[in-house]
Amino acid sequence: MPAVSSFFQSNGDPALIRLTDCFSIQNYLLGILISICGNVLISFSLNIQKYAHVRQAQRGSKPYYTSGVWWCGVTLMGVGELGNFAAYGFAPASLIAPLGCVSVIASVVISVVFLKETVYTSDIVGGTLAITGTYLLVTFAPHTSTHITAHLVQYYFISWHFLLYLLIEIILFCILLYLYKRRNVKHIVVVMLLVALLASLTVISVKAVSGMITESIQGQLQLIYPIFYVMLVVMVASCGFQIKFLNQAMKMFDATEVVPINFVFFTASAIVAGIVFYQEFEGLALLNILMFLLGCLLSFLGIFLIARNRPKIKQQDGNFIEMNRIPGRTRTDKVQPEAKTPTYGSLAAKLMCSSAGQTDES
Repeated sequence: MPAVSSFFQSNGDPALIRLTDCFSIQNYLLGILISICGNVLISFSLNIQKYAHVRQAQRGSKPYYTSGVWWCGVTLMGVGELGNFAAYGFAPASLIAPLGCVSVIASVVISVVFLKETVYTSDIVGGTLAITGTYLLVTFAPHTSTHITAHLVQYYFISWHFLLYLLIEIILFCILLYLYKRRNVKHIVVVMLLVALLASLTVISVKAVSGMITESIQGQLQLIYPIFYVMLVVMVASCGFQIKFLNQAMKMFDATEVVPINFVFFTASAIVAGIVFYQEFEGLALLNILMFLLGCLLSFLGIFLIARNRPKIKQQDGNFIEMNRIPGRTRTDKVQPEAKTPTYGSLAAKLMCSSAGQTDES
């Protein structure tokens, strides 16, 4: 779009300049609207799935995946993610990624209204900060988005600044993967940095694929170029490994830690990717850049405050024994044997033998 605008300006036709600016603003607002709607749908889907899990747990009869309510939530999740995907084709990636905080804000409101969860003061303060940050993001973000064509993606792909950026990312990823796999460093920052580095490639490829599909729908076929399929492979592969590491983080750490850190790291990587690959901040005024970064900071603080009081899922301690697993007992209390007594561990051993015998008999 900047190239088109400069062409019209060089020809000195004010009517064409106004037409181009109007078209750019329409695309910009459409991208924001699609992203917000997609994030709200994702919030609804998560709360619907949570409601389905709670209801199935109370009934205790059938698995959750047999519930129509759960499948409704999954369908909404797919529609919401599809909306986010489409939004990258209309608005800058550095704006669409931070708008993910809308999902967290909407999730809190929905859980309080429909699931009757407790609302805390930090939720109100965090929501206010996140909404203020979102307003600053929308107001001061780059208001123009380049038409993503196959030739443009190829040009960006072989540019020296992106190749340098990609080399740095590969080196950092190899170092972090070595620490995580070989040195067994299971710190949450290490895992989330792995996710963020992959997310950077995901944002670049998603915007490229979405933009080329959008151009094809509008009449300029882009799907015949090899770069489209290269970006499609990068998108699928980076998404797959990103989900893998994110699931590992969810297993090792609590969701109240993973969610805000992942949002901050993902947003930062998406903004950097948009700046380096798509040059989205080129020509943007210093005031706009500072206010945009302030909006990101307020959104980060808001998400941290909201996530801080979310219920934590505690991992069951291996030294605790559920009383309802003992034959003849119906209590759900937990007892922990004294480690200093000579019989410590004997009850657990008997229970393991008993449960193994029952499994063999069945």
